[in-house]
Amino acid sequence: MTDTIGTLELTGAQALVESLERIGVDVVFGIPGGAILPAYDPLGQSELVRHILVRHEQGAAHAAEGYAMVTGKVGVCMATSGPGATNLVTGLADAYMDSVPIVAITGQVNSTAIGTDAFQEADIRGITFPITKHSFLITRPEDIPGAIKAAFHIAGTGRPGPVLVDISKDALSTSAPFTWPDDLDLPGYRPNTVPHARQIRAAAQKIAEASRPVLYLGGGIVKAEAYAELAELVRITKIPVVTTLMARGALPDSEPLNMGMPGMHGTVAAVGALQRADLLIALGTRFDDRVTGKLSSFAPNAQVIHADIDPAEIGKNKPVDVPIVGDVKAVIAGLTEVLRGADLPSYSAWVTYLTHLKEKYKVAPEPTKDGLLSPEYCIQRLGELSGDAIYAAGVGQHQMWAAHLLPFEKPGRWLNSGGAGTMGYCVPAAMGAQVGAPGEVVWGIDGDGCFQMTNQELVTCALNGIPVKIAVINNESLGMVRQWQTLFYGGRYSNTNLESRRVPDFPMLAEAMGAVGLRAETPEQVDEVITKALAINDRPVVVEFVVHKDAMVWPMVAAGTSNDDIMIAKDLAPDWEEEVL
Repeated sequence: MTDTIGTLELTGAQALVESLERIGVDVVFGIPGGAILPAYDPLGQSELVRHILVRHEQGAAHAAEGYAMVTGKVGVCMATSGPGATNLVTGLADAYMDSVPIVAITGQVNSTAIGTDAFQEADIRGITFPITKHSFLITRPEDIPGAIKAAFHIAGTGRPGPVLVDISKDALSTSAPFTWPDDLDLPGYRPNTVPHARQIRAAAQKIAEASRPVLYLGGGIVKAEAYAELAELVRITKIPVVTTLMARGALPDSEPLNMGMPGMHGTVAAVGALQRADLLIALGTRFDDRVTGKLSSFAPNAQVIHADIDPAEIGKNKPVDVPIVGDVKAVIAGLTEVLRGADLPSYSAWVTYLTHLKEKYKVAPEPTKDGLLSPEYCIQRLGELSGDAIYAAGVGQHQMWAAHLLPFEKPGRWLNSGGAGTMGYCVPAAMGAQVGAPGEVVWGIDGDGCFQMTNQELVTCALNGIPVKIAVINNESLGMVRQWQTLFYGGRYSNTNLESRRVPDFPMLAEAMGAVGLRAETPEQVDEVITKALAINDRPVVVEFVVHKDAMVWPMVAAGTSNDDIMIAKDLAPDWEEEVL
């Protein structure tokens, strides 16, 4: 079945906009240019699709990610051919690593010129092949509606991810009858969302036999919005939980069984839980190296239940005893149904041991160090004063402090670049989140290094009435790199000093871009500037926190080492107190 608009022909550009409207797209982040220009004429006349003119295509891609993360819809970015398209690549790679559903629409040179090295030609399909779920090259106007419908379906179903639609300029400029497909024929694309009942029962049996089980949660919990199901599973089993960087907020931190974030900069309790478990119940996670550390020493005594919607992830890094392919929401619901009323053992001794570690190694930041603000204190106070805001973090030390110290009590309110670790993510992602959730307080927590990569999108925010709030943690350096240089390179600080207490002046820079600029240098000023920022809702705000240069993120597992070698400070390991078990 198909839907044809009368007998009227539409240009490919008109068909593109009509297709976006039918899909339900309400915002596109992009920049026009030669090859995509035909599309901008009908796009500018659309009453349903808002276009936000960004200052860099990378910003468009990250903004589409931020929008997708807070709305649950597919985000959309648009760029022209050649450098416009290649500037999207970082955002597409980021979305691919973190399973964020976005569709990137790019212009391409005329179909007759493809392959001739024409002006602003780039093989963007070839370039992005490893970092997209799928890609289309459209050279006929009649193929545009079907490609757009398929792109959005692929991006948003199964394991979400980015899809590219590259359209030649002549396909946008010429006309054809508009035909909207009611059905999609996508041979080979059949995501398996329903878990096998036999595997669910096998997993339940493993849980009933375990003495030290752990629920190891990844970002798939967030993608599936499986929050209620997860809470019920935890309630009936009383199994301790660890939430990876991408899963922060999936279970409230106030839940006593939540041991926090595991991994390279995880809590002692969370790392200890994985290392000393006899069963890992891994849900929507991919055993990333930043969690496992040295893989051969990861969770050495644990059997593994691994549930994921992407079968390629199961067993990829860690051998699995019970594999379950399916939507993690359905997996959890199935486990809960089987386990409800089952005669489960008590895990109280195990929980007591982990709770002891959790309390013993709890972080309590001091306001200052050597007369300068503590970055941890600034981030903690920001969270305490802002409550259940939406938080987007850049990449580096501030990302790790934010992951530990912000109030993770509600799900789906934490955005960061986990897999790719993309500096420059914060400002445009926060912008996209604010567009997707206009009534919410949106904070971006950035470093002075990250902020200087994409801060131009504050101009976009100012001109479009997008009142994001950006906290710049200014330690005058590339902080995480400096930390590694301190610990592993004898304090030889090669090219990590940004001198950003001299240049630029961040509040002045913010004011020049149409934002409000504030600065805090004392503990008293910290609360003052955060309160001021929270009161401003008609334009963006930048708050600079001038902090100590040599603050470090602890705990830490050095790259390539075992999680058993976790340090709580330089040359200081935790006392695991095995006898507590």
